[in-house]
Amino acid sequence: MATKATSKPKPKRKAAIKRKSPRTQLAEYRRKRDFSRTAEPEGTATPAAGPELAFVIQKHAASRLHFDLRLELDGTMKSWAVPKGPSLDPSVKRLAMQVEDHPIEYNQFEGTIPAAEYGGGTVMLWDRGTYTCPEPVPDPQALLREGYRNGDLKFELRGRRLRGSWVLVRIKRGDPAKPQWLLIKHRDKFARPGADIVATELTSVATGRTMQAIARGR
Repeated sequence: MATKATSKPKPKRKAAIKRKSPRTQLAEYRRKRDFSRTAEPEGTATPAAGPELAFVIQKHAASRLHFDLRLELDGTMKSWAVPKGPSLDPSVKRLAMQVEDHPIEYNQFEGTIPAAEYGGGTVMLWDRGTYTCPEPVPDPQALLREGYRNGDLKFELRGRRLRGSWVLVRIKRGDPAKPQWLLIKHRDKFARPGADIVATELTSVATGRTMQAIARGR
C-alpha cells in the first residue's frame, strides 16, 4: 500500500529588523536641550551612502572631564561617554557608557555649553575622521550594524590621532537602559603599549586651541 508523502515545513524567514528614523533616534537628544540657549545643533543631516562613515571624539569638561566617542550609523552618531578617554594600549580596557544618539552635525561642534544646560561645559574636537569595518566586505554598514546590535562592534578608525582596529564590547552590568561597554584597542601597527595619548595630546584637531582657550572663546 502506497504511503502519502509528507512535505517538510519550510524554514521560517527571520523577521527584518525595522530601523528607527534619525528623527526618532534624536528625540531624546532634542528633549534634553533648549536650542534657544545652547549653540549645539538640532540635527538635519541625512545618512551617508559610502563605505566610510564619520567618527569624532570630543573632550568634554562637564560636571566631570571625559571623552565622548561618536560613530555615525543609520543617520545619527551613536555615542559613548568614556571617562578616562581612549587608550592605544591593547591591554587597557576603557569603560564606555552609552548615551543618547547625537546628530551628524555634532561632528563640527566645539565651544561651551551654558552651565544651566544639559552637559554644560567646554567641548573640544579632540579627534575626528572616518571609520569602517576592519575587513573588506560588500556592505560595511550592514556588518557594523550587526556588530552594534550584538554588542561586539569591531571597527577601523582613520583619524588624526586614533587609527587602526578597535572594538566596543557591551558588558552585562549596570542599567540596561544605559548600556555599558568596553573600548579596546586591537594589537596592530598603531597600538602603543604603555602610551597615554590623552595626557600628551591636549589641543583641538580643528583649531589648535586648548580647553582653556576654548572656554575663553579665543
